[in-house]
Amino acid sequence: MKKILCFATVLALCLATFLCFVSCDKPVDAEGLWKDAKYTSDTTLGEGEKTVTVEVKVEDKTVKFTINTNADTVGAALLENDLIAGEMGEFGMYIKSVNGITADYDVDQSYWAFWIGGEYAMSGVDTTPIAEGETYLLEYTK
Repeated sequence: MKKILCFATVLALCLATFLCFVSCDKPVDAEGLWKDAKYTSDTTLGEGEKTVTVEVKVEDKTVKFTINTNADTVGAALLENDLIAGEMGEFGMYIKSVNGITADYDVDQSYWAFWIGGEYAMSGVDTTPIAEGETYLLEYTK
């Protein structure tokens, strides 16, 4: 009887853990623009004393990145974790790719909008200092 009770308890704990994992960190459907995404569920990356939260929004889907870093700027934290790619221009870094998803203004007038705390940023990611507790958003925009 004890073996059956012990087995039932272990089975219940495994099922509860599985359900929590599935419901708490549900991945974004990897289709459309998301098919090339490196990450499709909320992810924690890096090591360091600072924590920066960056959400990536494409269409109606969002993935949140919690990045631990010693970098001074949002851009440096994203670059060291291979989350952004782009090119330097006269106004700083022009982001072309976020999380493996490319926005190309020359092809379809799409670009990555950068938001800080719900407001459109007046600085680029490469010059924006990390502010503890702040949430940053990179949004695929057309």
